[in-house]
Amino acid sequence: MKNIAVGTDIGGSHITCLLFDLEKHRLIENTQVRKKVNGQGTAEEILNSWAEAIAETCKGFVISDLAGIGFAMPGPFDYPGGIAWFKDVGKFENLFGVKVREEILKRLCLQADFPVRFLNDAACFAVGESVQGEASDYRRILAITLGTGFGTTFIDKNLPVAGKYGIPEDGFLYRVPFKDAVADEYFSTRWFIREYELVTGRKIAGVKEIAEEAELDEKVAAIFTTFGENLGGFLVPWLARFEADCLVIGGNISTAYPLYKNSLLYQFETSKLQVPVLISTLQENAALAGSAFLCDNNYYSQLFGKQHV
Repeated sequence: MKNIAVGTDIGGSHITCLLFDLEKHRLIENTQVRKKVNGQGTAEEILNSWAEAIAETCKGFVISDLAGIGFAMPGPFDYPGGIAWFKDVGKFENLFGVKVREEILKRLCLQADFPVRFLNDAACFAVGESVQGEASDYRRILAITLGTGFGTTFIDKNLPVAGKYGIPEDGFLYRVPFKDAVADEYFSTRWFIREYELVTGRKIAGVKEIAEEAELDEKVAAIFTTFGENLGGFLVPWLARFEADCLVIGGNISTAYPLYKNSLLYQFETSKLQVPVLISTLQENAALAGSAFLCDNNYYSQLFGKQHV
């Protein structure tokens, strides 16, 4: 069983778990568990929900015989240390300062040396895409997630890259200035909802509903054209500087790609940038695969050093 690991993806209102075969690089069918979590709940409630979901996904297995448990975890979080530092993010704030690794081990009755490992959720998505997704044939990848926020991770040979090629020290671009704000304000659901209200004078629930209207209304369709222009223009210098072999797009907004594809690719063409764009078919499963892959000791030692294995 040492080739089987648990991958988990932590969302603000849910946890999803799945078993992953580290040798065959594939998710194990019929092991997925998705459980609601009260992100505003007490530390006990949140941790118990996470542990219960993991135990359920491992039903039929002895957890201590597995390779470990990996978490795709939002920040702020001490990933190698396994400590939560959530503050002013609207979720999990009752976990501030909690040693999550120790609490999970305790709830699942596991020994202190059993691997429970953590990495940023956007980075886990990128790792999963590089290991198992359409980008697995490429070496240098920029993987982005477009949804509630703007997630970005640069990958070289399956490993996240940060602090080189002009990439920020944390490897993420959401705080990079763009136009009159930062990238996160332009490449997220919030931007679409604001633009839709400016164009129509109406409020709307989300990007899916805007995309449906775009099929019938040119003014609404133009919102996606602008989005593609902005996204392409923002990404071009980063892709060029990193000498990326491909761009992978995931997240809810990726499903509307046909509506902004032409304007995004036009930015690439005018900049003489030839980088293929891949739309994730794995989506959340990429984060699950990436989190489980943390339980590969050789891989994890390359991420954080042998002292953390």
